[in-house]
Amino acid sequence: MTLLELFKLLRKHLALVVVLPVVLAIATAGFSWGLMQNQYTATVSVYVLTAKDDASSSSTTAYNDLTASQLMANDIATLAKSETVQKRTAEALGMSSLSGYKISVEAGTTTRVISISVTAGKPDAAAIVANEISTVLSTTAQSVMGVESVNVVDAAEVPTDPSGPPRAMYTAVAFLAGIFLAVAIVVVLDMLNTRVRNPEEAEELLGIPVIGRIPTIKG
Repeated sequence: MTLLELFKLLRKHLALVVVLPVVLAIATAGFSWGLMQNQYTATVSVYVLTAKDDASSSSTTAYNDLTASQLMANDIATLAKSETVQKRTAEALGMSSLSGYKISVEAGTTTRVISISVTAGKPDAAAIVANEISTVLSTTAQSVMGVESVNVVDAAEVPTDPSGPPRAMYTAVAFLAGIFLAVAIVVVLDMLNTRVRNPEEAEELLGIPVIGRIPTIKG
């Protein structure tokens, strides 16, 4: 099938090609805006201070200490996602677990600042959990890894705008999926249609020229 033939085929079934994507997009939008709960993300940033940090050290020693501290920050970022920290955080807040919260931790490769983000269905809950994780992380890192301290740079504030779900993206994906599905249906239906629809197809199938056509007589 050539591209021109495909365009002609789609034009013939234009209603399906237009209606199916629109219906899927409307259904997805209705579901995402009507039934999916808003999600809110609160972020707290902390700074890792190791016991070796000393302003009077030489430049070489300071550089080595900084490199070690950056590696330590990566370890502490892993610790922040550990079961120990999350369990202690839940206990401190009087919860059974943090299974209803999405927790992500990011540590830069050239900095000792760690960002801890918590996503929840309620904005105040996201901020409370994020700040408590930073507190528990500080005490746990000191006892487990022997760091000097993990200080809060920016405490998590209660978010005012939802961070998700990405409803517009879901709707756009549904619309595109509808287009592909409609095209697939049209092509499959055409492949299943084995009737000879024009003289050109008859010549191609039989290998002989068509010398005449009998018109359809109605009545």
